[in-house]
Amino acid sequence: MVVEFADSAKLAVEVNRRRNFAIISHPDAGKTTLTEKLLLYGGAIHEAGSVRARRDQRQATSDWMELEKQRGISITSTVLQFEYRDCQINLLDTPGHQDFSEDTYRTLAAADNAVMLIDAAKGLEPQTRKLFEVCRLRKLPIFTFANKLDRPSQEPLNLLDEIEKELKLATYPVNWPIGTGDRFKGVFDRRTRKVHLFQRSRHGSKMAGETTLDLDAPELLELVEPDVYQAFRDELELIEEVGSELDLEAVLAGELTPVFFGSAMTNFGVQLFLDAFLDYAAKPGPRTARTGAVDPTHEHFSGFVFKLQANMDPKHRDRVAFVRVCSGKFEKDMVVTHARSGKSLRLARPQKLFAQDRESVEEAYAGDVIGLNNPGAFSIGDTIYIGPKIEYEGIPCFSPELFAYLRNPNPSKFKQFQKGISELREEGAVQIMYSTDEAKRDPILAAVGQLQFEVVQFRLQSEYGVESRVELLPYSVARWVTAGWDELAKVGRLFNAMTVKDMWDRPVLLFKNEWNCQQVEGDHPSLQLQSIAPLT
Repeated sequence: MVVEFADSAKLAVEVNRRRNFAIISHPDAGKTTLTEKLLLYGGAIHEAGSVRARRDQRQATSDWMELEKQRGISITSTVLQFEYRDCQINLLDTPGHQDFSEDTYRTLAAADNAVMLIDAAKGLEPQTRKLFEVCRLRKLPIFTFANKLDRPSQEPLNLLDEIEKELKLATYPVNWPIGTGDRFKGVFDRRTRKVHLFQRSRHGSKMAGETTLDLDAPELLELVEPDVYQAFRDELELIEEVGSELDLEAVLAGELTPVFFGSAMTNFGVQLFLDAFLDYAAKPGPRTARTGAVDPTHEHFSGFVFKLQANMDPKHRDRVAFVRVCSGKFEKDMVVTHARSGKSLRLARPQKLFAQDRESVEEAYAGDVIGLNNPGAFSIGDTIYIGPKIEYEGIPCFSPELFAYLRNPNPSKFKQFQKGISELREEGAVQIMYSTDEAKRDPILAAVGQLQFEVVQFRLQSEYGVESRVELLPYSVARWVTAGWDELAKVGRLFNAMTVKDMWDRPVLLFKNEWNCQQVEGDHPSLQLQSIAPLT
């Protein structure tokens, strides 16, 4: 079946129903817990499994890889889709560990909004700042959730001040906390002018009970300690007199962040955040292609691959391509064109994704993410489309900082080793390069952080039955030679640098430090060295 056109009125209705976002945070800010609670309030799960609830033998829905379950951290990105208030929500879950920031960057390329999660005690942390800059480059609307108010925290006014001064981002508190730490009682919702006093639930696995009151209700003075109540009223008066106004145009332009206070662990404020987010968030908009912007209600289907994942289901040794739908209507069994190769592909078994769980999907619209079986046809950044050619901008690779040979100590497992390396390279779990010396055939792992090496070794062992050994190389800087192999050959031998090739056979120079890199750049400007890989 070939689908050429989609009904424009139906397209507009479906696009308006979509909300798509990714959560960015520093490790341990509570991202996995918040993800679970959003699913709980969205009706996607009936009981949240905190990553710390080991005695209950529950695991977080979004953490599907065995290593994630062992360590209680998120090291892969996945997609969680659910319906809430007649909206189709696509939550693009990202790795929480800083060693996997490149995977997060790729996921942000598919997101329409970002939720910046901060620990109310620690405020802005390095990984949060780094990912914020990525969001700013993409001009994503940013929603801030100040988490862990049920623990000792900074003053809420100080948190707003930190965001405004350090990120140069205006703030608008959508709700305001009543107390912090063990005296955290609830929040005042400025949208409805109602006070929500929360009741703790066991481990936060169920929705929190709450009491809703008017701001001037006499019972409030009985339920909240006098000093906590007075401090709350004083702060509220201050932000309403001198704080920013809510300007949705500024929100959508990424210039003003709506701020929410709460506790994901105890479920305080999670539903209020979700309700407000649906009202304020950007709907799927135009995406930039090489020929110009493509509107989500464009009559022809198009989408791009932002992630590849092997072995999400170890029983079937599957390989899944995550595709962000950008325009038109996707339908099962449609025949699309693969922009990079020009080949036609029939999309016979598309899947709706919910972490590791999948079900067949019949149709999808802009803002949705679908999973396609990947027989090796797809690479990250690939475009698929119907009708006149559309090709979206690629997703760049960034300069890794750690390099190591990956050795296979068991020659009898050569085929399994090669297959594992090939599939992990395709999905971008780590960058893989090779020496230009034909005698050195072992792959060179190029990573942002040490944990990436551990994950590659863990997955080779658990998914492909292959042991491996890592031998670190003394390099910390990589630069792509934009001018190409011919120009590199003219320069001749370079000292204090190692020449390797990436997965696209492009020349890359590895340096021990920035000083060596700058020296070569100064001596040989014709090489045109770049810290970001050229887009394919």
